[in-house]
Amino acid sequence: MSRFDSHSESHLVARIGWLRAAVLGANDGLVSTASLIVGVAAADAGKSGILIAGVAGLVAGAMSMAAGEYVSVSSQSDTEKADLARETAELAADPAAETLELAGIYRARGIDAELSLKIAEQLMAHDALGAHARDELGISEFTTARPIQAALTSAATFSVGAILPLTVVVMAPGNLLVPMVATSALIGLAALGALGARAGGANVGKAVLRVAFWGSLAMALTAGIGRLLGTVV
Repeated sequence: MSRFDSHSESHLVARIGWLRAAVLGANDGLVSTASLIVGVAAADAGKSGILIAGVAGLVAGAMSMAAGEYVSVSSQSDTEKADLARETAELAADPAAETLELAGIYRARGIDAELSLKIAEQLMAHDALGAHARDELGISEFTTARPIQAALTSAATFSVGAILPLTVVVMAPGNLLVPMVATSALIGLAALGALGARAGGANVGKAVLRVAFWGSLAMALTAGIGRLLGTVV
């Protein structure tokens, strides 16, 4: 057996599905809960009221993330299933035409006509639907929609992200609550940005700056609204 036969590579694209849901959930949980806490605190609410608002935000946000991800990814899954069903029918009705269609795809990628046809015929004999799903529809094991996995991942990671600012509320003295929540949230966002970038092979610095900027903006806006409404009310 050659080293090419025994070698198995792990590609970053395999992480796209769960990584996107995990990073989105944790960032959303941290940003939204920290912003909610800062906004309520800026309105001069008591510590117990701030904590209740934060816990309510965690529960509501986790459920919202789960429902949103499930509906969104389910729609993608339904579309994939419909396309695969149509492709299955076309393969059954006219396999010769589907072979030529597949050969045309490979020819457009730079493979000569004779070799393209041979490749298409061999792939059709091995796994016709799989070949068309991958090369015609762009559906692979790495990109296939998994609604339940996405929903559970988003809800769990949202909750994990929201726990940090809630913990700070419990521990921080009243006069330092807002700056401590904001600082811890920015540190958490920077860590999440770096973690997501490293796991996905992206630029760490850009990822950290991106999440820190939007987190700061969200907390600043909610703090301003809380201060304004607190003064008016």
